[in-house]
Amino acid sequence: MLTYTVRRIFLLIPVLLGMTLIVFAIIRAIPGDPAQTILGQRATKEAIEALTIQLGLDQPWHIQYVEYLKNLLTGDLGTSLRTKAPISEEIWPFLAATFELSFIAMLIAVFVGVNAGIISAWFSRSWFDYVAMLLALIGVSMPIFWLGLMEQWLFSIELGWFPTTGREDVRDPVNAITNLYLIDTLLNGRFDQFGVVLKHLVLPSIALATIPLAIIARMTRATMLELMNSDYIRTARAKGLKMFWVVYKHSLKNAIIPVLTVIGLQTGLLLGGALLTETIFAWPGIGRYIYDAITYRDYPAIQSGILIIATMFVFVNLIIDLLYAFIDPRIKYQK
Repeated sequence: MLTYTVRRIFLLIPVLLGMTLIVFAIIRAIPGDPAQTILGQRATKEAIEALTIQLGLDQPWHIQYVEYLKNLLTGDLGTSLRTKAPISEEIWPFLAATFELSFIAMLIAVFVGVNAGIISAWFSRSWFDYVAMLLALIGVSMPIFWLGLMEQWLFSIELGWFPTTGREDVRDPVNAITNLYLIDTLLNGRFDQFGVVLKHLVLPSIALATIPLAIIARMTRATMLELMNSDYIRTARAKGLKMFWVVYKHSLKNAIIPVLTVIGLQTGLLLGGALLTETIFAWPGIGRYIYDAITYRDYPAIQSGILIIATMFVFVNLIIDLLYAFIDPRIKYQK
C-alpha cells in the first residue's frame, strides 16, 4: 500500500507539469494586451512597450514558461498585474471562501443524497422512490443561476429568512484568522457571528449542492438496488436482522465504492465550478478571483488560480483512490 501511494504521488508530477503547460498556452491565447489593459486606452505606444518589457511579455513563450516553473518551485506564484500584490498572499482569502462554501455544499449533498438513494432503494417503486428520483432529475437539469435567483427571491426578499449576498454582516465584520469564517468566529468566541455566517452559507451552499446531491442520490439508489437482491442480504434478513442494520451495516459498505468515486469527482468539480454561485450570491471565492483576473488579463493570477484548483482536483481523487483499500479490504494494490 505504501509503495503504491508513493508511486501515485510521483505520477502526479507529470500530470501537474502538463496542466501548467496547457494552462500557460491557453491563457496566452486570450485576446487582448495586458499592458494595454493596465495602462488604459489612452496610453502611448512607448509606455505600452516599456511595460511589456518590464512584465517580461516580450520574451518568447518558452522562456516565459521556464521562468514561471522556476518561480513555482520556490513557492512564488507571481505578482498580480491588477493589484500589484504577491498572489500567494492575496489568493488565500478567496480560496478559503470557496473551501468553506464547497465543504458545506458537499456535506448537504452527501448526507441528503446518500440517504435519499438508500431509502429509494429500500422502498423501491414506492411514492417516495418516484418523488425522490424525479427531484434528482430536476436537480441535475436545473440551472444553478435560476435556482440561486429563486432562492434569493423566496427566502431573502419574500420571507426574509436568510441574507441575499456576501459572507458576513458588513456592519460587524469577522476578525479573520484563518479566513474560514465558521472557524474564525469560534476562535474569537463570537457565537452570535457564527450564526450570522452560517445563515449567509445556507442559500449558496444549497444552490451549489443541488447537482452533486442529485447525482449521488441516483448512484446510491442504483448500487443499492443491485445489492438488495444479493444472497448475503437475503441471508441477513432471514436471520432476523432489522432492515435498518441490513441496509446501513451490510449493503452500504459494499455500495459505497462507486458512490465514493462520484463524491470525489463532484468535490473537485465544486471547487472549480462555483463561479455561477459565487457571482449570484456575491461570494468572494476563487471563481470570482479568476473571473476578475480574466477580465483584467492578469496572466499570473489566472495561471495560479487555475493551477491551484487543478492541483486540488488531482489530490482529492488521489485521496479517494487510496480510501478504496481502507473501505473495502478485498481491494489490493499491487506493488
